[in-house]
Amino acid sequence: MEHTPAQARPAHSEGVEYSSMSSWRRMLPRWARAWGPAWLVMIADVDAASILTGVESGVAYQYNLIGVIVLLTIPLFFVQEATGRIGAVTGKGLGELARLTQSRNVGAVIAVPMAISDVATYIAEYAAIALGLGLLGVPLVLSLPVAFLFHIGLVARGKYVWAERILLAISAVFVLSVGWAMVMRGFLPYNPVYFSAAPPFLFLVAANAGAVVMPFMLFFQSSATALKPGSTVTGVRRETLIGALVSEFLMVGFVMLGAGMPAHADLFTTSGVAAALGTVGGALLTEAFALGLVSSAFLALVVVSLGSAWGFVEALGLAKSRTFWVYALESIPAVVVPFVYPHPLTIVLTFMVLLVFLLIGPGILVGVLASDRKVMGDQASSLPWRVAYWASLSSIVLCGVVALMPW
Repeated sequence: MEHTPAQARPAHSEGVEYSSMSSWRRMLPRWARAWGPAWLVMIADVDAASILTGVESGVAYQYNLIGVIVLLTIPLFFVQEATGRIGAVTGKGLGELARLTQSRNVGAVIAVPMAISDVATYIAEYAAIALGLGLLGVPLVLSLPVAFLFHIGLVARGKYVWAERILLAISAVFVLSVGWAMVMRGFLPYNPVYFSAAPPFLFLVAANAGAVVMPFMLFFQSSATALKPGSTVTGVRRETLIGALVSEFLMVGFVMLGAGMPAHADLFTTSGVAAALGTVGGALLTEAFALGLVSSAFLALVVVSLGSAWGFVEALGLAKSRTFWVYALESIPAVVVPFVYPHPLTIVLTFMVLLVFLLIGPGILVGVLASDRKVMGDQASSLPWRVAYWASLSSIVLCGVVALMPW
């Protein structure tokens, strides 16, 4: 088996250009200058399907699932920490390492199913953008083409640092809009710590867990961290922990929103969502939710594109220029589906749970690479970190199994 030895990270990565940092950025600690990849992938994890799952959890069980959502911070942190640490230490993405340390066939087995599954995620994100902009009065025939052109234009520029700055700004809009919505919603006298063996409750537990870590997150964080100058293991851990806490905080916010909605709220149409939000907080809450939905969907759209394309071309050893065609071929069907089938999120919510099983291959690869001293050197996972990683990955997969049980 061919191994790639642990090595110092390169100052620049092939195909990516970086502009010189301004003087104020040079004054920041190294970990702060490298801020971005782990934060972005964590916030992108709160995508359209996750948002609707959180709102539905609130509609069905008020605050009862908040305790479970907070606990999900643990597996989210340990799985993504290992991924980011691999990128920081080796200067290579997960797809490239799969090809170099295993074989081209292993890379294909991991990358191709991920690229196919990402199409379903794209459908959810474009549908969410259409829904969110629809709440703001923008028609479908305008919202989707504009979102598609902006999406492709952003990821096709080939300069990750430029895209990262825009995504960081979008993530700030997302966090602020959800915080705004939480303040307007207010707290209700419900119990946040609760457990039930009832099948509907277990399904929602599994659905929330199933959306915690998705395959694109592993490929994006490893590649983006490898491309980011100044990335360190300490910085990756700090950023991953903060991102994990904030992402689950956002999920708690959506549960809180759903807790005040009618028991049979329609969350799959513009009119249904507007009516449900109207009963909770009126026009201002509707606008806050719409901004949060659009910004989260677009952020996830770009992160999924970069993660999928990077993983695909790296794993197969293709030229970097091929990434544009991966973006386009995966995105075009997702733009068309909302026009043909106006309620695609009903399908995608179920499919998101199935994505847990596509996580198994990349998840095993990450665990093996993160513990391999030939690849990671002194930064290889110690015994406690290995135990935490494999327990985290197993718990996520187990939740997927629970979701598919014939209740």
